[in-house]
Amino acid sequence: MTEDNKCQPGGCGCGCDEEVDFLTLEFDDGEEVECEIMGIFEVEDKEYIALVPQDDSDDVYIYGYKEVGEEEFELIDIDDDVEFAKAVKEFENLTAEE
Repeated sequence: MTEDNKCQPGGCGCGCDEEVDFLTLEFDDGEEVECEIMGIFEVEDKEYIALVPQDDSDDVYIYGYKEVGEEEFELIDIDDDVEFAKAVKEFENLTAEE
């Protein structure tokens, strides 16, 4: 993902008809889950990504996000409970604005 197509959860709000981006998560047990990239957001100078699994659940996965190349990024597990709570709160604030 490039800087130009980062958007807030729920879309960039520009009215464009951009395609929805998906990625496949693979968990430690080998399970794979196809997820829609809902958006990238920032909390205290750190970036996070919100992913919606395509499994008919109401779940949202939140990971740390780090660009490692022009078209490449890395998902980072959030192990710190306080950091995770801050990311979730910001995500909820952003989605509540819609």
